[in-house]
Amino acid sequence: MKKNLIFILFLVVFSNMIFSQEKGKLVIVGGVQTIEIAQKFVEISGGNNAKIVIIPNAGSEPKYWSEVQKQEFEEFGASAKYLLFSRENADCDTNLANMDWANAVFFLGGDQSILADDLLNTKLLKKVFEIYENGGIVGGSSAGAAIMSEVMITGNELKNNDSSEAFITIEKGNVEVKQGFGFLKNVIVDQHFLKRKRHNRTIATLIEHPNLFGIAIDESTSIIVNPDETFEVFGNNQVLVYDPIDGRNIREDKKGNLGISEMKLHVLINGDKFDMKTRKVICK
Repeated sequence: MKKNLIFILFLVVFSNMIFSQEKGKLVIVGGVQTIEIAQKFVEISGGNNAKIVIIPNAGSEPKYWSEVQKQEFEEFGASAKYLLFSRENADCDTNLANMDWANAVFFLGGDQSILADDLLNTKLLKKVFEIYENGGIVGGSSAGAAIMSEVMITGNELKNNDSSEAFITIEKGNVEVKQGFGFLKNVIVDQHFLKRKRHNRTIATLIEHPNLFGIAIDESTSIIVNPDETFEVFGNNQVLVYDPIDGRNIREDKKGNLGISEMKLHVLINGDKFDMKTRKVICK
């Protein structure tokens, strides 16, 4: 009887360990990834035990940049592979087997819409989520950052057709958004933020989605998102957090220009921490 009781207690403890598996971390890079960020990605992916799959579909030279990224990760002790595929063969057995091997995934930059077209609603993307939900690491730079949120800024304008002057207004219906991967549900991620002066498109998108807040990451800068929905800034420049959720008096004039009162703004630097549940900076 005593042995049976011990065995039952062991099963309960073991089952709790399995079902309470903490999800992993996200490493979201604003573009122009630095050696320090690559090293940090390898470190939190397990160092010499890191097994990283690189997904380059967003870019125009996927094999070349995959080789570059693979070599960089391997210099810091990781094992790395990259997948070359289209929408049609995303779910082939070889790709899925590589995902079973991996404990980390990294999405390269380029055009986030291409990445979404190739991966949304595939078994391959489901495997990426399984890695993350079982304690693995998922990262991405530039397009690989933008696609992390459920509402994704594509980079296209719907009203302004003058490509020499991008996003010069804050107006209704101009910023195109599509479905992203949704690792982050309650935010919109923007990238290359300060260097490319992308304030207007982020502000306009958030006024049109005031139930979300924005995380705008500059180049050579990343956020590391923890399982408890806090993140830390890691990199050379800043991360801006725009919060319209408690704002008021959203309005529009006859030209379509948008207005809002009491939108919050936080400017974060390397080492700063932010709680996405409370939408507050964590004091040091």
